[in-house]
Amino acid sequence: MKLKTLLLLAFAILSANTFATTWNEPWADKVIKEAQYFVLAKVKSFDEDKGVTIEIIKTLGGPELKGKIEITAFYLLHEGSSSEGHGGDFDFGDIKESYFFIKKNDKGKYCIATPSTGFDYVYEGNVHATYRHSYHQALVPVDVYEKTMTAIFNNYHGLPYDSKYINDYVKDILSHKPAGFSESEMKTFFAQHVALECIYHLRLTGYYSYILPFLNDTANFHNEVSAARALIAYNTPETKKELMNVIRDTARSQFLQVICLWTLTEFKPKELKEELTKIKATAPDEDLGFGGNIMDPRIGTYFPSVKEALEKLIALL
Repeated sequence: MKLKTLLLLAFAILSANTFATTWNEPWADKVIKEAQYFVLAKVKSFDEDKGVTIEIIKTLGGPELKGKIEITAFYLLHEGSSSEGHGGDFDFGDIKESYFFIKKNDKGKYCIATPSTGFDYVYEGNVHATYRHSYHQALVPVDVYEKTMTAIFNNYHGLPYDSKYINDYVKDILSHKPAGFSESEMKTFFAQHVALECIYHLRLTGYYSYILPFLNDTANFHNEVSAARALIAYNTPETKKELMNVIRDTARSQFLQVICLWTLTEFKPKELKEELTKIKATAPDEDLGFGGNIMDPRIGTYFPSVKEALEKLIALL
């Protein structure tokens, strides 16, 4: 299934010799939860096999890091295939400055999540940012990125964050009608992506009526997906009804239907077991994924069929 991407980021930062290696790319929440440090740093040098040397500019989350450090491993790299034992490479191309989610492993080595996620690089005052998955990135101003991503990192690590800024930002941005992909709308589109994903990560309440127009924006796949994720903060009969409407509608994206099922899974809706079982009988079982270049090493990313997602949800009820 061919899906639109959020941004013009085809990961030119991945070198050609990583194409023989594939992996299951983790989602942003897992990357952030498992990181111990969130920093902004200069990229000083890198070696494809040995790692990347960075110089810390500032620590935004976790214990403070200072000076130069070497990142030499990965903390969420689960390979699907490799060529001649060659694993994922470090390749930062022309990246000069980037935000990093870092973890120190049990061998004392600093790690990023995979060769393609766990870092959000800066270019001309904006950040190529991952709030959902590295396949779906947004171009975000530095100040907005720092405030929202620091809030997300702190929340996942049980630390306080600037809730006033976050709520003011989300309310303001989602007060506008859902944006599309035209050049004049892209800035708003990216901002709305950030706002909706903040609701998901921070489980923000009070925005239900703001979310629904995005769930029903059938002209914009990414708005639908972010809205379906954001509804995870609203375990109500009304929310379940909206999600089920999407799941029943064979005209809606199967990828979106799986996201809706994942949100429902968080609710454990026992009262829907009978209906979900009926839907499963005729649910599509075709392979799904993020689309894109088949040579992309992230092609090994797991994504279930609608039938498989239904089976897993029903088994919990």
